[in-house]
Amino acid sequence: MSIWQFIQDQVLGMQWLNGLVGAGLSAIGLDVTNRLGGSIQFFLYDVIKITILLCILIFVISYIQSYFPPERSRRILGRFHGIWANLIAALLGTVTPFCSCSSIPLFIGFTSAGLPLGVTFSFLISSPMVDLGSLVLLMSIFGAKVAVVYVILGLLIAVIGGTVIEKLRMERYVEDFILSAGSTDIESPNLTQRDRLRYAKEQMLGTFRKVFPYILIGVGIGAVIHNWIPESWITTVLGANNPFGVLLATIVGVPMYADIFGTIPVAEALLGKGAQLGTVLAFMMAVTTLSLPSLVMLRKAVKPRLLALFIGICTLGIILVGYLFNGLQYLLL
Repeated sequence: MSIWQFIQDQVLGMQWLNGLVGAGLSAIGLDVTNRLGGSIQFFLYDVIKITILLCILIFVISYIQSYFPPERSRRILGRFHGIWANLIAALLGTVTPFCSCSSIPLFIGFTSAGLPLGVTFSFLISSPMVDLGSLVLLMSIFGAKVAVVYVILGLLIAVIGGTVIEKLRMERYVEDFILSAGSTDIESPNLTQRDRLRYAKEQMLGTFRKVFPYILIGVGIGAVIHNWIPESWITTVLGANNPFGVLLATIVGVPMYADIFGTIPVAEALLGKGAQLGTVLAFMMAVTTLSLPSLVMLRKAVKPRLLALFIGICTLGIILVGYLFNGLQYLLL
């Protein structure tokens, strides 16, 4: 196993935790290979994993934030404007291989730290949709042309989506506790190390208390869907080569919960059963970017109008990319 693979699987993906949870459930007599046991394992593993990520990321971001009072932060962020800021955020998303639910704690932290809303949404779209590890996997299954075009179009959706949200000035549709979390004016020279750690801890606990119920709801939905919807049914729905395949793929993909590494094997199987390339990739994008559990969690951070705009932008982008890939299928494969 390469170092990157180890980091991806064991450090960021915490697969060791999944094995530990499974072993613990087996030790008390629960069969984790059946639907009920698998659902419980999935639920416990993801709740613990996302909680750990949430706490660590919010703590670290808040600690760093303690060195940057609002005025200083505005001066630094002022160096980047317009589409370049969105592009930087989207590119940052490619090096953070998280699923959509795990990306939301980062989104909350970035927004609380004062980053422009459009920039944070560019990150939120890009992070689960494209990353360096998925680029390698896509190359091994679909070839270099498909992988490169997929990543470029994913970044394009992220940049355009964030730019639209920024231009529409949707900040008033972010929940107040997110905006106020980073508004405390802290003068860096007057803070001791203990003060900074205390500030980071308070920010972490405050965000955690507000978000955790939605983590439970979101992962609970994901556990049920992940273990109780038959793969054969999904294959049947998406396998037909028809003009509505991309629309069906997007609709079916939204309620599912997985990162891009979990959807690539399904996409490979669908393609092998006759699904069109664009239909398969639209399914992947919908699963990784618009999963129902992540939308439930995101609703805690933003108000319905902003959530609806985010869903609309992503859905339109995914559908357009799907039909584009279908049109280029014979050139790319």
